[in-house]
Amino acid sequence: MPRSPLMDLAFGFMPAQMIHVATEIGVADAFTDDRPRSSTELAEATGTHAPSLHRLLRGLTGLGVVEQKEPDLFALTEEGRRLRADAPDSIRSLIRLFCGPQVWRTWGDMAETVRTGEYAWERVTGSTPFEYFASDAELSVTFNRAMAEHTRDVAPAVIEAHDFGRYGTVADLGGGDGTLLAAILLAVPGLRGVLFDLPSGLADSSGTLADVAERAEIVPGDFFEAVPERADAYVLKSVIHDWDDEKAAAILRNCRAAMGPGDRVLLLEQVMPEMVTPGSGGIVNNDLNMLVATGGRERTEAEFRELLNSAGLTAVSLTGPLRESAYHVIEAKIAD
Repeated sequence: MPRSPLMDLAFGFMPAQMIHVATEIGVADAFTDDRPRSSTELAEATGTHAPSLHRLLRGLTGLGVVEQKEPDLFALTEEGRRLRADAPDSIRSLIRLFCGPQVWRTWGDMAETVRTGEYAWERVTGSTPFEYFASDAELSVTFNRAMAEHTRDVAPAVIEAHDFGRYGTVADLGGGDGTLLAAILLAVPGLRGVLFDLPSGLADSSGTLADVAERAEIVPGDFFEAVPERADAYVLKSVIHDWDDEKAAAILRNCRAAMGPGDRVLLLEQVMPEMVTPGSGGIVNNDLNMLVATGGRERTEAEFRELLNSAGLTAVSLTGPLRESAYHVIEAKIAD
């Protein structure tokens, strides 16, 4: 009988954890130059057990993270370099966050979430995700860096898809360290920006915005209470999907309260298709991650329009999927 492809999917946790362990112990960072290294050398650099590390390195060879030059000599591949903390295209923090113990446990408790409709993170950790991040300094740093890594990859396509030169001031709500805002301001000379987030999210923002500091204002605050006024466009990237409809609408209503007649809300989100086909795993997986981790959701175009309407806004346009990304730009204005 032929092997079921479901078997490979069912054991997908194995490569995920191999890559996660490699980031946690710093395997890629231990290759301080291009010279191949033995498991003993790497174990000394990472503080690990050499025979066990050798076995992990063989697994990482099969995944294309390292290349086995000799029975006990390994070299870092180009893809493996993306696990380095100092790589310009690093994905280290994304992997540490999404394969880390907290997210791992929430996915492990998915059955209970499906039975009850109650998201798992608070059940398994005792607090909401953002309360948990605020209470754990190391995890907060990992979260902020992971969001910056993801935003770094999406930002060029966002700037290409939308004319930010239309505005005088752009406010990035929930913008973290300012990676997106910095990219927008660098692309549009003369544009001013406001970076708005909880204090924990803004921790690294001064450094990120250093090159545009004279045009960027950093404002701590909570978008469930109010958002800054005086902006021509309010950008929310990967914010609305974190929340259920009630909380998402509350954020949008606060945007509506701060807006003038010609101002815009720009939602940067993935859009769930009405019908899912094989190969649509990315957005469906993201939706399930929201289900277990935050209680939020990915939404269809119709659901976004309904949500905006409930907050006194109306969608003006929606781009197709951005280049090299499943994100869309949903532009909205105050409803007539």
